Amino acid sequence: EVTDRDLEILMDEEKRTASEPISFTLDHVQFTGGDQGIPTATVKLIGPEGDEITDACTGNGPVDAVCNAIDRAIGTESKLVDFNVQAVTEGIDSQGTVTIRIEKDGRTYTGRGADTDIIVASAKAYLSAVNRQLASDEESNVPALGSTPD
Repeated sequence: EVTDRDLEILMDEEKRTASEPISFTLDHVQFTGGDQGIPTATVKLIGPEGDEITDACTGNGPVDAVCNAIDRAIGTESKLVDFNVQAVTEGIDSQGTVTIRIEKDGRTYTGRGADTDIIVASAKAYLSAVNRQLASDEESNVPALGSTPD
């Protein structure tokens, strides 16, 4: 059953996604985990030009595998420094919000994602943080007005 709160969360997620700097979007994520195998994740991303990028990676758990697969697909490398999960609705089919902070070159970037599946929410949050990091990297590489390239 979809509650009013579920709909509010989905609308907030759409608004947040539309307002943040987007380089890559998550099209699909698939993962395996458990105590008997190697946690593995496959991600399919849509790049800035609309190109599809699919990659897979392993990790020490499904969230780590998803983050590693995103890094590998994009060609980035960030350190996950904070991971927070919060249930925002009640029940077995509740929405969960994941907040992730990553660090690269001494700078911290935050991303958020919501989904009924915590691993999918984690992928959305990590990709959101990576997009912010990439946008910051782009801004750092733009020459100042009146400057000349080296």
